[in-house]
Amino acid sequence: MVVRRFVYFVLALGLILQAGCRKAATAAVTGPAAVVVAHPVPKKLIEWDQFTGRLGAVASVEVRARVSGYLESTHFKEGTEVKEGDLLFVVDPRRYNAELAGAQAELARAQAGLELATAEAGRAGRLVQTRAISAEESDVKVKSQQQAQATLASAQAALDAAKLEVEFTRVTAPISGRVGRKLVTEGNLITGGPNGATVLTTIVALDPIYCYFDVDERSALKYRQLVKDGKRESALFHPIPAQMGLANEEGFPKEGEIDFVDNELSATTGSIRARGVFGNKDRLMAPGFFARLRIPGSGEYEAMLVRDTAIGSDQGRPFVYVVGEDGKATQRRVVTGPLEDGLRIVREGLKVEDSVVINGLMAIRPGVVVKAEQAEMKPVTTAALPAN
Repeated sequence: MVVRRFVYFVLALGLILQAGCRKAATAAVTGPAAVVVAHPVPKKLIEWDQFTGRLGAVASVEVRARVSGYLESTHFKEGTEVKEGDLLFVVDPRRYNAELAGAQAELARAQAGLELATAEAGRAGRLVQTRAISAEESDVKVKSQQQAQATLASAQAALDAAKLEVEFTRVTAPISGRVGRKLVTEGNLITGGPNGATVLTTIVALDPIYCYFDVDERSALKYRQLVKDGKRESALFHPIPAQMGLANEEGFPKEGEIDFVDNELSATTGSIRARGVFGNKDRLMAPGFFARLRIPGSGEYEAMLVRDTAIGSDQGRPFVYVVGEDGKATQRRVVTGPLEDGLRIVREGLKVEDSVVINGLMAIRPGVVVKAEQAEMKPVTTAALPAN
């Protein structure tokens, strides 16, 4: 039994030695691992923080009737653009024209009454000097003149109000923009006035257009710290640049600025509302559209750009391999950022003269000697195929 175990041990030891010799022979044949290295691309840049938002109109109006009556006619095409002051609706004006005529007649009567009272007051003034009438009678004539003046002023005010009501029978566009559908058809009785007035249609301004979005508390604090450090302007005090893209667009092709930040953080959502303003000359954007928006998230600094394939991860901590002059690969911890022109931003950990492994990362370990082939740092889509 002992002899058999000894034989097994000798056989196993022989197999281990044979495998080791075979591995050593293979290593001698293959030599150092072949990798591709490139120098980081230095670039001065500003990082951008991305948010999602919704477009909103700069101005939006519900067009309501100011006077009551039957809707007589409509003078616009639904869904088209209108200019401020364009005629939209006409309310039957006949009753208001009649009231205007009555106010004009009342004004004429008041003017005649004032002229008569003025003449009587003048005569009374002359007669009282000759004691033809008493001072009391003269005072009555003067007061009658003053009363006639007040009656004339009241009649003038009534005439002005009647003119306004006739003017209000023509409902015009209060702003320029795109008009919606008509909510009331001709022949319907509509209600006017300050309370409960009938909504006839809506108009929204199109150019420029707002984009509303919410900034989380952590980002808001970061921006305030950047302002405190003098690295970035704040939208609290000055407009800052912004870029926007719609759901069907690549990137952020539209240029604008942030012109408003709300005055408090919402305790419910933990965010603060901000607003960007963008030009809309082609009128293709409309309120309610979903949008992607980005704003400067840092001050300008010099970053190093490398390919994503050059970055490994050890328990969530990113690193790269740098090949020194002795040909050895050294693991280097880095602090990474977002993509820029297809390359990954490295905020800390690299210098422009470093030779960073961009291909063959899985074939090396810290401290091993590698066979490095120099290449240019390009995005993966345009880089050369990996070496075998």
